[in-house]
Amino acid sequence: MRSLTLFAAAVAIALPAAAHHGWSSYDESKPLTINGTFTQLSWGNPHGTAKMNWQGKSWDVILAPTGRMEARGLTQAEVAPGKKIRLTGYARRDGTAEMRIERITIGSKTVELR
Repeated sequence: MRSLTLFAAAVAIALPAAAHHGWSSYDESKPLTINGTFTQLSWGNPHGTAKMNWQGKSWDVILAPTGRMEARGLTQAEVAPGKKIRLTGYARRDGTAEMRIERITIGSKTVELR
């Protein structure tokens, strides 16, 4: 019974780590800068996420942890769906419609996320 409990604990710890995005999955040699609006936003941990339509696809957008974004002056209201923003970041190397964002610009305000 003890070994089953230890196994279950190990799996529970490993799953979130396996599900998290490795930064090497993104092509940092080809930065993207796009203008648009989020269609969805999740302001939570371990990091914020959003969806955005770009190049005829719905893209998953990986943001920074919400505490970091807030500490650098970015609010959830500023990037709410429908707000005009500029994103600079990197797309996934494997062609999946997902990008990791390095900076967000709203009007004349730019916030570095990494």
